[in-house]
Amino acid sequence: MTENMARLDSLRVRRPSFEIDGVSLDIPRGTVVGLVGPNGAGKTTIIRTLLGLVRPDGGRAELLGYPSASTEALARTGVVLDTPTAAPEWKVGSIGRRIGPFYPGWNQARFEELLARLSVPTRRTVGEVSRGQGVKLSLATALAQSPDLLILDEPSSGLDPAARREIGDIIREFMLDPDHAVLFSTHITTDLTDLADELVVLVGGRIAVRGAVDDVVAEYAMARGGGAPPTERVLGLQRSGAQWSALIRMDDSAAFDRETVIDDASVDDIIIHLAAEDERISA
Repeated sequence: MTENMARLDSLRVRRPSFEIDGVSLDIPRGTVVGLVGPNGAGKTTIIRTLLGLVRPDGGRAELLGYPSASTEALARTGVVLDTPTAAPEWKVGSIGRRIGPFYPGWNQARFEELLARLSVPTRRTVGEVSRGQGVKLSLATALAQSPDLLILDEPSSGLDPAARREIGDIIREFMLDPDHAVLFSTHITTDLTDLADELVVLVGGRIAVRGAVDDVVAEYAMARGGGAPPTERVLGLQRSGAQWSALIRMDDSAAFDRETVIDDASVDDIIIHLAAEDERISA
């Protein structure tokens, strides 16, 4: 039994306007890993590469100990993408009959229970359900496959707070089994504090920061001041009139004068300012 449910080793994906450069990442069994970063950072490309939908230009991608596109791995991996993968003309209630035979672990009772719990209308076609209902349908379909690994790309997008909480509860239930693991990308970083064990911040096609969520947040702080901004020990410096703000490492906070306000940094602060720093260096 492999301890790493998914693995990227020196992954490279090159496109005319985008590049993932040497990303290495493990998803250990028993963990929930949150993948965050600005638009275009590479989150979806990494997920699609793990699923065998993108062929890498270098490096290696593995899923459950198999090459990423293998039938054995995909049969044990539940996937929630930004839109349902079922055909738009299918009735929601017919999906189990149509795809269940392709999944050895398909659990029709579990599928029906989740549809009812998440209030997904079974008599509508896939193309008729709302954005939020489509996400719930994808989650129910993924979990009915009895997966060991759950991969979600923006699972909370388009959902109201109550629906996000409901999906979070279902993910927690999935993780009651210590042999399971979850990889999810999100723009809604408040979900991370409730769900993720580890945080991976992608910036410009590379991993800028990785660690336990609390450790990553504790590593940084926000500094704000007036007048001439410092030129060292600041990341992603931003100016607004005579005022400036920047991300700093908490260990550097003693180097700033008493006029500088030091506050806790949020996950959003870290993403925004690391992305701005990457743009500054690349300019």
